[in-house]
Amino acid sequence: MSVETRPFLAAVRRMIRAAGRRVAEADEFELADLAALRDEVDDVIARAVASWRARGESWATIGEALGISKQGAQQRYGQTRNKN
Repeated sequence: MSVETRPFLAAVRRMIRAAGRRVAEADEFELADLAALRDEVDDVIARAVASWRARGESWATIGEALGISKQGAQQRYGQTRNKN
């Protein structure tokens, strides 16, 4: 099964940018809604990292994918970070 992840993520990125442009002209509660997306994205990344770890990927590989050190990846997404 082939999953077209990169084009999908590019579309999501465009949608988030468009949301930012719309919120720039909106009310404060909509700004709060946009900010809440940040928390959701952080949670989704943590879940993806947990899946990578479950399939045996190293902290070095995960850190490289995230553009941070392996120590940074482990500190941010290690056992103490995962609440679910």
